Amino acid sequence: MAGLHFSLRPSSSFPTSHPNPLSSQNFLSRLILLLVLLPLSLAIFSFFLQWRSGSGDPTTIWSPELREFPGKQSSSVLGRDKMSAGCATDVLGQRSSPTFPYHRDWKFNYNASNLRPKICITTSTSAGLEQVLPWIFYHKVIGIANFFLFVEGKAASLGVSEVLEGIPGVKVIYRTRELEKQQSESRIWNETWLSGFFYKPCNYELFVKQTLNMEMAIVMARDAGMEWIIHLDTDELVHPAGTLEYSVRELLSDIPTNVDMVVFPNYEGSVERDNIKEPFSEVSMFKKNYDHLSREAYFGHYTEATRENPNYFLTYGNGKSAARIQDHLRPNGAHRWHNYMKIPNEMRLDEAAILHYTYSKYSDLTTRRDRCGCKPTKKDVKRCFMLEFDRDAFIIASIATEQEMLRWYQDHVVWMDKALKQKLLKNGILTRIYTPMVIIQGLRESGVFSSVIASARAALSAVNLSSAGVIKSSSIAVSRREQVFSRKMGDSQEFHATARKMLEVEKLESHSPAVPPLYPPSMVDFSDAEMVTLLRKASFFDP
Repeated sequence: MAGLHFSLRPSSSFPTSHPNPLSSQNFLSRLILLLVLLPLSLAIFSFFLQWRSGSGDPTTIWSPELREFPGKQSSSVLGRDKMSAGCATDVLGQRSSPTFPYHRDWKFNYNASNLRPKICITTSTSAGLEQVLPWIFYHKVIGIANFFLFVEGKAASLGVSEVLEGIPGVKVIYRTRELEKQQSESRIWNETWLSGFFYKPCNYELFVKQTLNMEMAIVMARDAGMEWIIHLDTDELVHPAGTLEYSVRELLSDIPTNVDMVVFPNYEGSVERDNIKEPFSEVSMFKKNYDHLSREAYFGHYTEATRENPNYFLTYGNGKSAARIQDHLRPNGAHRWHNYMKIPNEMRLDEAAILHYTYSKYSDLTTRRDRCGCKPTKKDVKRCFMLEFDRDAFIIASIATEQEMLRWYQDHVVWMDKALKQKLLKNGILTRIYTPMVIIQGLRESGVFSSVIASARAALSAVNLSSAGVIKSSSIAVSRREQVFSRKMGDSQEFHATARKMLEVEKLESHSPAVPPLYPPSMVDFSDAEMVTLLRKASFFDP
């Protein structure tokens, strides 16, 4: 054992057990370099793909060129045909974007018996396809089954009406001499509650037409098996807030059976630019109705919200309504319904509203002016317009230069003061609503509007080429449309004498006058003491 010798010093032929600091640092450096280079390489590869494809969004590289409505069978005719009517080409065109996932095809058939209640909308319009198509299909998405369109002007032109007639659930009624004769013999025309609006131009004439058309639409709705009817203009959208499915069917299905009429307070579109082209797709800010605000908040910010205009809203503020279809139903002007045998039981909605896109385009100043033949004086415009802002806008559009008119529009309509917008948004006077915008943009991007236009054109071409007899019947239809006109109420002395003879007969019962477009409440509607109290309370809400 004495010969054995153990050494605690490690032999040079074996590696040491201590780590080498230089090796660890080299490993970490390589790892960090790899983590940096990997995402950088992916970014460069992505940029290369975008450059090769010419697309701004790599997610669209692999998308097919032909985009159809989800679930719809491929159709070379509808998908590739780019034909459209007038200015609808750009506005209603198909875009390369994700498709809209709500419905299976653009026909939106609502014939299933389980889709209740059945709701229809009636309107009187002269608008083109760029406005009417988004309006129709938006309301189809939220549950409207049928539409009764009383058309004249551009809406009654051959290119537009052929498209509208091809949409399932849409009935087009033309303003012909026969229609006006029929309406001149109707019950409404021979009663006194609407007579205060007769024989006046512009807005008064439109108000009478709308009411007479509503009277006819009630009969059509009953024949079609509808349960509710709503009157809207084509610059208005129903906003069924407060429902889980964003559905007007869900909204009205929850209404108690003893309620005859539902009132939708209206919100007014508040534009933020003077170059709006597609209001439904570009306007997201709205001024809330008095009915959906506390009195303290409303009057506490009344002056700021009015911005030196005649009233809180530019135009009407008394909303629109839906009526349950039942015996003895009648319209009561364009904003309300009534019943010959009873006072309707009315319910006002707490969340749902009508979105009114009024004066959303700068061109609205001149188009409204061109529809009326009144003199641009303070006295004469009262014959044409019921609301003060409409009168002011007509005078400006008639006498001002283009530059002065644009400046007036910017000062009185466009919300350009960012600080004021933020303040009123914070205090609930203004609100943002995006859902209608998203729905309509989705419909457009899915090719729904271009498809319905292409389908109508294809159907018209097939009819014209089928046989000589069909061509002849088509020519008769065109001739009928050429008879469409807009008679000024009271221009014909014979029409005047015949239609109004019943007013000389004493009525057994009187009816209150029709409800016209009305402004929301103003400061003058309350006493000084009430206003002082309200403003004091409002000071606590507005720091």
